[in-house]
Amino acid sequence: MLGPGVIRAAGAMSGTSLDGVDVAVIETDGARIAGFGETGYRAYSDEESATLRAALGLWPGDALEAALEVVMAAHEEALSPISADLFGFHGQTVAHEPGGRGTHQLGCGAALAHTLGGPVVWDFRSADMRMGGQGAPLAPFYHFACAQWIGADAPLGVLNLGGVGNLTWIDPRKSAPEEEGALLAFDTGPANAPVNDLMFNRRGIPFDRDGALARGGTVAEGALELFLEDPYFYRMPPKSLDRNAFSDMIDLVGELSDADAAATLTAMCAAGVMRAMEHCPVPPERMLVAGGGRHNPVMMDMLRAALDCSVEPVEAVGLDGDMLEAQAFAFLAVRVARGLPTSCPGTTGVRAAVSGGTLSRP
Repeated sequence: MLGPGVIRAAGAMSGTSLDGVDVAVIETDGARIAGFGETGYRAYSDEESATLRAALGLWPGDALEAALEVVMAAHEEALSPISADLFGFHGQTVAHEPGGRGTHQLGCGAALAHTLGGPVVWDFRSADMRMGGQGAPLAPFYHFACAQWIGADAPLGVLNLGGVGNLTWIDPRKSAPEEEGALLAFDTGPANAPVNDLMFNRRGIPFDRDGALARGGTVAEGALELFLEDPYFYRMPPKSLDRNAFSDMIDLVGELSDADAAATLTAMCAAGVMRAMEHCPVPPERMLVAGGGRHNPVMMDMLRAALDCSVEPVEAVGLDGDMLEAQAFAFLAVRVARGLPTSCPGTTGVRAAVSGGTLSRP
């Protein structure tokens, strides 16, 4: 375990949008944020993204050599220029099935530690799932630290819009993230993944830049109503989703024009968040949005129309919405190395607060 005090930690995150690897450095003792360091991004090429897309839904023992090579090469390239006392390596999620086969993040932290010449924390989710947790989301403990860093004094929400949407409800007046009532976190439903898949399948491009296509479309209310009938929205949290859990959404919009389909899928993301708010212990005063979805003005406008609180990008409070998850795994790496919990019943449904992750040294 690490000794006490603030250290310099780097985190790397490759999300379900399959666009690339985010890298961020923070200074932390594992409880509080002391400062922020440099950030970086290593994009996946079209060929690399296609290789990873082909690996979605696969498990250990399946043919994953090509995808593993992509993940390791990209992370080594992204992290090698970074000087840090500790590295947090999430890996690439290719399958997530809580209550079933478990979760699968592609990548080997032990090999990365050898390449980087420094300690690496990885395999963050397995311990949580062994104790009955969903294994996701894991960023909420960092969101709690962010709420304290910005000086929040009333309940607020942090919404991450990646391939899947996830919400963290935070009471920053609590003393620690694992304290009862400090956090409630869960996946809200699909976010960017269905829109991205639609754009890729119909137009051969990775996403709807600035929501330009959706802006010119009309939401199909019938398809939206069918989407909201999915049993997932009636389940109590904590709960989590695989990237492709709502893949049939593409079928719901199959007969629509490109613009109407994009508008409808974007509206489904906002509707899922609206349903999620029903589970919050008390309404948050504000919603801070991170992840790629906050760059989509149509998605943000739909959220503002759906929610009864202010909706702002996290940059409004001085945070970096592109790097929040990479920072989270730097923060969690320090917590793992110091034996501190990284999830609790309110975030993943785990039976008791648990410290996940494996520490590998060079």
